[in-house]
Amino acid sequence: MTYQDLIDACQPQWTTYTQHPFVMQLGQGTLPHHCFMHYLKQDFLFLKQYARAYALAIYKARTLADMRRALPSVAALLDHEIAHHVDYCGAWHLTEQDMEQEPEDVATVAYTRYVLDAGMQGDIIDLYVALAPCAIGYAEIGNLLVNDTKTVFDNNPYHSWIALYSGEDYQQGVAAATVYLNNLLAEISVHSQRGQQLIQTFKVATEMEIAFWQQGLNAGAINNKSKTINNKSGAVDNA
Repeated sequence: MTYQDLIDACQPQWTTYTQHPFVMQLGQGTLPHHCFMHYLKQDFLFLKQYARAYALAIYKARTLADMRRALPSVAALLDHEIAHHVDYCGAWHLTEQDMEQEPEDVATVAYTRYVLDAGMQGDIIDLYVALAPCAIGYAEIGNLLVNDTKTVFDNNPYHSWIALYSGEDYQQGVAAATVYLNNLLAEISVHSQRGQQLIQTFKVATEMEIAFWQQGLNAGAINNKSKTINNKSGAVDNA
């Protein structure tokens, strides 16, 4: 089997994930600011757990080659990707300290602990399959948005996010990762019990990605509700 078999087996969930309203609003520049801010803070917390998951890949590896394969990902996450995220968030007036103090939202906890649990209970293949929807999905989303006629590039506050995930560096990195994942999956039949188990892992992780987008949109609704309550409270106080 290949990673494409994993996607094909949960196509409805995959489409909901990669074409989620959060993503489409981001592309059109209509995503509420508060939703994006909430996402940025939760994504920082997600990346910390993501680094732990790649560290777990070293522990789970049975060969030196697999250990060496995971090490650059850990280093890249800790030294570059998280630092890049902090720099990016700085443009939105968020500091690393701000994000460190942010509590993990429910979907963030559920997703990251699911990935770690999949790796702890299974082997390195289980772990990489649980990790796969994130990187592969963001690459697909980047391509989708940059080629979508509805995407707004001029004066879109989220243009740099689109540029990051549609960019050559990110796309090439994911392409290399999918080659490695395909090598891990090569001797597993999609119709075998093992293949079906991996499909279920991938499906649940994809559903977790959907929940991660949704909690961003929900944050906007909560923010609006809070403003309404405060406005009503002010009206009562002024009465």
